[in-house]
Order: sequence, then C-alpha cells, then structure tokens
Amino acid sequence: MDRIILYDSETTNSSIFGSIIEFGAVVVDKNLKELEKVSIRGRLPEGEVPSAKALLVNSTSVDLLTKGNFSHYDFMGAIERFFSKYTPSLIMGWHNTNFDRRMLHHNFFRNNRYPYITHVSPNQEHDGLHIARAAQTLNPETLKTELTDAGNPSLALESLARMQGFDTSASHTAYADAYNSLMILRIIKNKHKDNWETFLKTSTKASVETLLKREGIYSIFENVKGRNMMYLACTLHPNHCFHERYESWGYLWDCRRNPEPFLDLSVNQLRDTLKKFSPKALRVLKTNKAPIVLDKKFALKQKPYSDLELSTILKRAKMVRENEKFCKNIQTINREIADEKEQTKSQEDIVQEETLYEKFIPNKDTALFKTWHSSSWEDKLRLLDKFQDKRCSWFGQKIIYQEAPQILPPDLYKNIKSEIARRILSKNNEKWQTVNMAYTEIDYLRDQASNRDDEVELKKLDEINEFIMSIEKKYEIA
Repeated sequence: MDRIILYDSETTNSSIFGSIIEFGAVVVDKNLKELEKVSIRGRLPEGEVPSAKALLVNSTSVDLLTKGNFSHYDFMGAIERFFSKYTPSLIMGWHNTNFDRRMLHHNFFRNNRYPYITHVSPNQEHDGLHIARAAQTLNPETLKTELTDAGNPSLALESLARMQGFDTSASHTAYADAYNSLMILRIIKNKHKDNWETFLKTSTKASVETLLKREGIYSIFENVKGRNMMYLACTLHPNHCFHERYESWGYLWDCRRNPEPFLDLSVNQLRDTLKKFSPKALRVLKTNKAPIVLDKKFALKQKPYSDLELSTILKRAKMVRENEKFCKNIQTINREIADEKEQTKSQEDIVQEETLYEKFIPNKDTALFKTWHSSSWEDKLRLLDKFQDKRCSWFGQKIIYQEAPQILPPDLYKNIKSEIARRILSKNNEKWQTVNMAYTEIDYLRDQASNRDDEVELKKLDEINEFIMSIEKKYEIA
C-alpha cells in the first residue's frame, strides 16, 4: 500500500454508547513521509451523558463539548469523507483494533453510515501497538521504555513518546497521539528495515487466513498479562483451522508441545487435557486484527524452542496438520465452549446500539445512506420509511431530533425525548452512562482531586457537574 493513515480518536465513554468528540490523523506515504494532517472536533450528541473521567483525560471542557463548529452528525460525516478521500490506504492507530475501530464502527452505525470503512477493501488496517510489540520482542533496544507497576516494559503511547523524548504536553488529544504514533513507527521502521514490510503483510483478514490454511511454522506474538511473548506455532489441517462460531479466530499449535499422545483422544479427553497446559497448547490468531506473523527463525532462537531439534519441530507440525480428526476435535471443543458461553449469556433486553455485530445492515439500506444524508431534513424524515432495517429508522429519527427537531411531528418528538429520558434518568447501573452514574463518578473524582489539592481539576469537575445538572433538568420533565 502506497499510503498510510495514522489516526486517533478521543471519546466521551464506552465504544457502544459513547461518542467520538475529537479526531486527528496524519496521512503519510509508504516511507512514512508526511503528506497531510487533519484535526477536527465535534459537539456532544443531544441527550448523551458524558464520562467526567474521559473529559478530564482528553482535556475537553464543557465549552468544547457544546460549542464546537461541528454537530456530532456533521462531525461523523467529516470523518467519513476524510477516509473516503484517501481510499485506498493502510489505516492504523495505536491499539486501534481493540478500541478506536470499535468506536468508529458504532458511531458510524448510529449515524446511518457504513460502519466498516476503515478495513473494507480496498482499504487495509493495522495496529501500531502490534508492530511495536513484535519489534520490541525481537530487539528490546528498539524503543526506550519505562516499567509498568507490574515490572513489564510499557508500550503505552504516552509513555513511549515521553521516553523517546517527544513532546507529550498534548497527549490524549487526537492529533498529538496520531502524530506521536507516526514518530514511534518511524523509529521501528528504521531499526527493523528487513522486517518492516513483513510486519505490514497481515493488514487484511484474507492475508492472515491464507497463512493459516497453508502448511507453515511461524513466529507469532502475544501480550500475556502485560508481557510481550513470542511463540513458535504450526498450522492445523486447512479444513479445521478456524473457529466454527467466531469466524475471525484461527488456531495454531504451539510447537513446544508434542502432539502425539493426544492425537487419538476423544473430544472430552482432549478438552480436559488442553485445559491443563500452561502456556496453552493452542494459540489464537484473530484474522481481522492484524496479528504479526514472522518467519520461524526468530522463535527458534529462544527457549524452549532452541532446545528442540528442528527435525522434531517439523515432525510435530506434520503430525498436527495431517491428522484431520485431531484438528476437527479441536474445532469441536472450541465450538462447544462458545455454545456454553452463549447459553449462560445474560438474557436481559439489548437495545439497538448493541446489535451492530449481531445482524448486518441490509445492502438495500447501506445503498440508501448516501441519498438520505444528501437530502433535506424534511426529505430525511420522509425517507425513513424506505429503510428495511428498523434500527436505521430509529437512528434516523434520533438524528433528526438532535439536528432539526422542529420538523418532527409532536408525538414522534415526544416519544424520542421520553426514550432518552427513560435511559439517562434511570437509577439502575445501566450499560450506558446515566445522570446518576455521572454524579457518582464526579464525587469520586472530586475526592481524589481534593486529596491532591488539585484546584484546577476541582474547578473542571464543578463545570462538568453543572453541565450534567442541565441535562437532567431538561429531561426530567420529558
């Protein structure tokens, strides 16, 4: 890929119910030379209660939250246009595959925009943290690091940037974090010239699936309880190397384990035996999260693999891959574990925002998005009946309520406001942020700030508290 986008987002709360309020990105060429940058902010959506802690972390004042140039709806449109402008690109952030990507998914979903723009073809997606973990495991001198409380090298972005001598005064603002990600990746690229292109090869789901299906022994990388680990693992039988429920989970066998005693065990016997292994005999590669997969020579240099003859490792890999029944039993075990989890999952009602990964939006509706967004607010209201997916209709109603409430019929306006009030004024410990939960959080943060005699933070918390009170006052009469 000739172009890379490094991005970051700052948010108000969790990925499902929270909103992105700041977006920053740096566009670079394949040599990491800067081409363009973007930094934009959006207002908090009407009817959402923010997390005080999140606002403190990303230095967002109530004024920034409520008086920015972009409404949340227009802000998400600007982000979508940015990614569309630079398609195709390799898109990455720092820990983005576990957080920022999910935030984008859900924010686009709730705004009737295609959720997967960052990693649907022809775009590709990677994660700077994964690259840093692999680079640091191969050569601990790649980056200067400090230790976490648990005594492990920290690869947190702010910590790494500070240890490399970069300016971190604006850390936890979107553009600053995107730019510091770029600066760190430049160091890694310079010190790992021979591996850089290989680091990037797993930036599509299809590329990882290809590796898992073919005969191979690889060096793979995981973070286990804060420690960066490298494993030597071989592929399974190509017909039984993926999870039957979680299609993006692929399996490999850790070559430290001799598979021979387990090849003829029953499913139940094998399941009980695999539970006893530490480290685990099975390693998981999540094909949609850009795992780093390198040549076997790297892990072969480290214990316990360096204590084994290469012929022994090759024999183990051959036994695993060629024993279809054994690999099928592994697949069955993992399907049964997933089924058991599904049966014990909470039966509480889920709301529309939680259903993104449960059911795809029909193609008919995603095709309608462009027309819907380009229409007048009056036409947007009329077009809601065209959506096949009721979730799109609900989100569309809520967008109109937030952006152009005057065009809603009175009954519909009242219903939307009442539903928002029901959620945010709940006294229960909900999955989303309520007014009551916000007050509890603010009280806790005030105690901490008082103990530190932090008058600046106390003043910020007072402002946030007043803002929450204004939200409560507006909706308590809904």
